[in-house]
Amino acid sequence: MAVSHVVVDWGTSSFRLWALDRTGRVLGERRSAQGLTVATTEGFEAVLEDHLAALGIPDGVPVMMCGMVGSRTGWVEAAYIDTPAPLDGLAARAIHVPSRRRLIRILPGVAQRDPAHPDVMRGEETQCLALAVEGFSGLACLPGTHSKWVALKDGVLSGFATFMTGELFQLLRTGSVITHAVDGAGAVAPGAAFGEGVEAAFAAPETATNLWFELRARWLLAGAKPDATLARLSGLLIGLELAGAARRLGALDGAVLIASGPIADLYDEALALAGAGSVSRRNAEACVREGLHAAALNAFHPEGATS
Repeated sequence: MAVSHVVVDWGTSSFRLWALDRTGRVLGERRSAQGLTVATTEGFEAVLEDHLAALGIPDGVPVMMCGMVGSRTGWVEAAYIDTPAPLDGLAARAIHVPSRRRLIRILPGVAQRDPAHPDVMRGEETQCLALAVEGFSGLACLPGTHSKWVALKDGVLSGFATFMTGELFQLLRTGSVITHAVDGAGAVAPGAAFGEGVEAAFAAPETATNLWFELRARWLLAGAKPDATLARLSGLLIGLELAGAARRLGALDGAVLIASGPIADLYDEALALAGAGSVSRRNAEACVREGLHAAALNAFHPEGATS
């Protein structure tokens, strides 16, 4: 089948593009490290068109994008829509990007303007759109540098909470009193040290900073190994996140985990240890592509839209 539309997930440090047919089947894809920092210098349209040319995509084929490309420092700012946000309305609120070669639109992010808990997201709402199309209601967990926990009900994104888990992990690992205790550690994997960290932080999140310092004390006094120390640190941070998500959004049971690679295994283990029960797992990349496809159908081919 011919290419119906192109979808792009364009973040701060990465660029992912898929050429799709009307059913969402992938006919071609491109990836690069040409995130916002690079594209600002090279030119957003130049970067996009170079990738389209590499796939032989002709003028006139429309493009739907999401992510930081729609931020204030991106190509064109796509204003946030407010919670509660019906996800089937994302396409209608997509911003038009001027171009003589094709129709280009950028999906908006979502803002939570509650004075007590203000929050923002860009990109995750598109992954959640894939769940909404399938009729899912419940909590979605999207791990990352800034992990998102999202409440969905009947296709509406009713609320969410962001946790700086990944950023804290990097900061504590590289620029704190814990740094020497984890020097030389390899990749974190599920195991005893990780699990102990999850359980300790989930049970007593108010002691988090004390539990972090204990990592240094274990190294100094008991010779704790770097791999075990780093795994425990990861478990402490993820356990703290899960405790916060449960307090803010309710029971974690039945959540959908939208993640790929090693981080998905860590969250799978952590959720089980936190008593989350049945948790289903979805591939993060597939979700963003499916969400973009649903939005593209609504915007460019409404007669064939499924949401």
